[in-house]
Amino acid sequence: MLKVISSANGKIGLKAAMDVLKRGGTAVDAVEVGCRIVESNPEDRTVGYGGLPNLIGEVELDASIMDGNTLAAGAVGAVKRFEHPISIARKVMEELPHVMLVGEGAERFAREMGFEEKDLLTPESRAIWERGLREKVTGVYEDRMAYMEALRKYVHMAADPEKHLGTVNFIAMDRYGRIACGVSTSGWAWKYPGRLGDSPVIGAGNYADSRYGAAACTGRGEMTIRLCTARSIVLYMASGMSLDQAARKAMTELLDLQDPYWGRVSCIVMDARGNHGAYTIGGPSSYAVITEDMDEPEELPRVEITR
Repeated sequence: MLKVISSANGKIGLKAAMDVLKRGGTAVDAVEVGCRIVESNPEDRTVGYGGLPNLIGEVELDASIMDGNTLAAGAVGAVKRFEHPISIARKVMEELPHVMLVGEGAERFAREMGFEEKDLLTPESRAIWERGLREKVTGVYEDRMAYMEALRKYVHMAADPEKHLGTVNFIAMDRYGRIACGVSTSGWAWKYPGRLGDSPVIGAGNYADSRYGAAACTGRGEMTIRLCTARSIVLYMASGMSLDQAARKAMTELLDLQDPYWGRVSCIVMDARGNHGAYTIGGPSSYAVITEDMDEPEELPRVEITR
């Protein structure tokens, strides 16, 4: 059965992703289309256009995409001025012998592929960014170096696990049982310039293998990078665990991780039979699903894993 699941903020892209599958498109096509819709949504402050900027007011985007049938993958990180990093990531997967491009290299490649540049910082997101700085970076500074030192300290103060951490995840299964996964984000608001979370890191925030399943993560990416959470879930399923057992084991590992900035992490998971679920640590949240026989997507609670 055709099926697409997403993080809750991806709900607006699920019908379009399903339409792609119904027209005979691949799972890769579906996750790209779903992510693009979220990337263009200025009301989502954690993805694409309108995403909250880094410490110095620049919107930096990360994304990755993985074809579970071939294990091919593409990723981009710290991309500025391009609205659809998921599509650039797909071009990396299809056009280059590399998996990941970052920063100026990724932007150069995007221009070569014909992607249009755009100012990604909306007035609303700029206002949120400025208000956050005014609240924490106060006082008069002798010079720019002193001010920059204060800004670096704000990176630590901004590490609130309940605020401004978000990503969009999509996993799709097409008519041939092939699975693909896509992830896109503007990352941690007020992050240090150039910071990459787990979203562009294959194995940490995104992994798909059509033989076993796929998983994608959102939240504090520094934690899932250290544990390779997305691939761990898939490997646990490959070892014979059920989807539920695999996800619970990986999320419990996150619970036990020593991290001074420990924060919320959530995941969505689909196995090779199309079973799906979602899990979280750090508080309740939800995910969304649509199948070929549904007119509208359904939002469901994630399983909350606690100590």
